[in-house]
Amino acid sequence: MSKKLWGGRFKESINDLVDRFNESLSFDRRLYAQDIRGSIAHSRMLAKQGIISDNDASRIIDGLTEAKREMDRKNHLDSDLEDVHSLIEKVLVAKVGAAGEKMHTARSRNDQVALDMRMYVRDAVTRVINLIKEMQRVLIDLAEKNIDLIMPGYTHLQPAQPVLVAHHLMAYYEMLKRDKQRFYEDLKRVNVLPLGSAALAGTTFDLDREMVADELGFDSISKNSMDAVSDRDFVIEYIFAGSVLMMHLSRLSEEMILWSTQEFGIINLPDAFCTGSSIMPQKKNPDILELIRGKTGRVYGHLISLLTVMKGLPLTYNKDMQEDKESLFDTVDTVEDCLSVITLLLKEVSFNGDTMKQACEKGYLMATDLADYMVVNGSTFRQAHDAVGKIVLYAIDNKKELHELKLEEMKQFSKHIKKDVFKWLEPASAIKRRNLLGGTGSRAVLECIKQAKMEINS
Repeated sequence: MSKKLWGGRFKESINDLVDRFNESLSFDRRLYAQDIRGSIAHSRMLAKQGIISDNDASRIIDGLTEAKREMDRKNHLDSDLEDVHSLIEKVLVAKVGAAGEKMHTARSRNDQVALDMRMYVRDAVTRVINLIKEMQRVLIDLAEKNIDLIMPGYTHLQPAQPVLVAHHLMAYYEMLKRDKQRFYEDLKRVNVLPLGSAALAGTTFDLDREMVADELGFDSISKNSMDAVSDRDFVIEYIFAGSVLMMHLSRLSEEMILWSTQEFGIINLPDAFCTGSSIMPQKKNPDILELIRGKTGRVYGHLISLLTVMKGLPLTYNKDMQEDKESLFDTVDTVEDCLSVITLLLKEVSFNGDTMKQACEKGYLMATDLADYMVVNGSTFRQAHDAVGKIVLYAIDNKKELHELKLEEMKQFSKHIKKDVFKWLEPASAIKRRNLLGGTGSRAVLECIKQAKMEINS
């Protein structure tokens, strides 16, 4: 039992199967850098408070620094120990002797792992915010590059009205902006120091928690030791924010999958981000986008898993909470990988302007503009809506588009149609009429792009 930090109370060694079932080192080893950084700050504070000697603290810090270098090189990470905390303490004691056994004074693995997790999530939030910003930059560049291209906008996946490609792309910029805000909000609640809470009740030692918070970059200190060791809201919030982000990436992926089909033909996907078929030589499959769409469900699963783990736990720490790590780690990896790969893909996407132009001339996309035209000429909107519906039905029966109808054919449905109507039936003119804030007009979209550039660089 000597290898267990808690072995003194037990007569029998732990069952081998139970040991494997109980261990977390196989996945919490990725917290080693945070664990060592927290232990260094804790040891320095213990010395400052006179709880351990300066000499012992110096030896501990030197030993931990050396252990960090070794672990960076992947040494010491293969072990049969219970968790990363046990591993680091064992490595430290092997290096500095009995001084290393003093490192855990006034600390529990409960507040230790809470600290490690908060530092890990804090780093992950910083990375994901930077990745979101990079994707936003690419969307801005792509929108600006294609500012003159017009495409069909859809509702119910049916052609609805013409919009600028840039306007469509900037819709995802706005989604990502909200995603970024959610991660910033999580960061406020992440950056609270739990160390000093010990197992659940605090500690009898006179700790300087403010010193540790300053050294580790925490904005505040936990106010309740029981809450501090049992709180995983910040992990759940990260996974929730990641879930919403993945939903947005999945929607964009789905659109690009549709747009790249022969039936739509709106975009060309780069070969480097597609795969082929083992039997059909002609195939070019959007596998990367399909994987992003599929991995979204994986992240959702982690959110539901952790919410379910936490929903029935009494205060304070329970071993159920060990299940937070694999859910978090896999979410972090999945979100970062998906953001990285879709950003690279977007840099290489190209749009088929001629195909989109032809698509905008089909499907009666100008019907709403025709109704607006009639309103301008004195009709009520409801009368205009009814009349245009009848005109569309007439055009369908005669296998014509609206712009292919003759003036006399349209006038039979409304007295508010005049010879200048055909100017309203051009997709480009529909874009020009929508320059209100938030609209798809070129001036409005360019203003949004300008504002986005300022936001992204602020």
